[in-house]
Amino acid sequence: MFKKVIAIMTASVLAASMLVGCGGSTGASSSAPAEQKTEEAAPAEAAEPAAEAAAAADGDLASKKVGVCIYQFNDNFMTLYRQELERYLIEQGFAKENITIVDGANDQATQSGQIDSFIADKVDVLIINLVNSSSAATVTDKVVAAGIPLVYINREPDKAEQQRWEDNNWNICYVGCDARKSGTFQGEIIADLGLDAVDFNKNGKIDYIMIEGDPENVDAAYRTEFSVKALTDAGFEVNCLDDQVGMWDQAKGGELVANSLTQYGNDIEVVFCNNDAMALGALQSIKNAGRTVGKDIYLVGVDALTEVVGYVISGEITGTVFNNHFAQADGAADAAIRYLKGEGNEHNIQCDYTKVTQANAQEILDSLQ
Repeated sequence: MFKKVIAIMTASVLAASMLVGCGGSTGASSSAPAEQKTEEAAPAEAAEPAAEAAAAADGDLASKKVGVCIYQFNDNFMTLYRQELERYLIEQGFAKENITIVDGANDQATQSGQIDSFIADKVDVLIINLVNSSSAATVTDKVVAAGIPLVYINREPDKAEQQRWEDNNWNICYVGCDARKSGTFQGEIIADLGLDAVDFNKNGKIDYIMIEGDPENVDAAYRTEFSVKALTDAGFEVNCLDDQVGMWDQAKGGELVANSLTQYGNDIEVVFCNNDAMALGALQSIKNAGRTVGKDIYLVGVDALTEVVGYVISGEITGTVFNNHFAQADGAADAAIRYLKGEGNEHNIQCDYTKVTQANAQEILDSLQ
């Protein structure tokens, strides 16, 4: 039942602008396309044009072709997301063979080629998890020119881009969570412990390191800023010892935390990770350094991966934030269906995060299994 409850969505308009953390950097993408990887082969027969699909409000969804672009299959959270998205689309009546999910391999040129292929194949709707959010305007223009409805997911285009959708009344929307809230929840998990519990070196400050995700992703910027803001808003003085970019990767996150622990030693009191994969890497490095979470250091992540929630229950990770892939995936599919039925959507559709600590971790874990 909990899974059904958390899948209820709240629509609102998010004013999203890129905010930069104390250790932000710029990303780059390869100019040479890599080999396209797909989960399902696209069917050979041509689908009816998107304009005709929209007109057929009561049409059979089983005949509609859905193109889904994922920035990278090798991402723990997006793996859960795409599995739920496919499951829910099939549950709603789409034919499995008409759902094509492709791996952008974290390369914008590769993903752009995949989008071109979907347009040439005359898919009825596109669901896109951008490799680079900065490419949204270019992607939007080519998809609008093809007359195909578009649902952006997970990586939010900026405010100016979303304003274009509204100004032109395009069939384009974004479905996701407000990443500022996930950062706020991370900071609150630490703030709720109290200064006496966190200030191991007794300097009156919370000394932390930050492991960021992809700087092209607005979630990384917001989680970085708002996790710290939650502490300062609660009246704590903070000290950023290190801020590095781990690109959402577990091994990279572990490597960066190991380096910071070597450099700053026991002065590190809190490790903030923009996602759970990097938190898992951080946990291993913390253990290797002879430190113990909850005893002489704290660690928080975002996503509520099953393994991480288990560690929250055991106390080996301080907390995480449930990034509701059920609500987001189901909401993206629902938005796509509304477009296919000739209905409109809000241009920005929001889902809720849930703070995860030992107090509710078992309930969250039960919902994930």
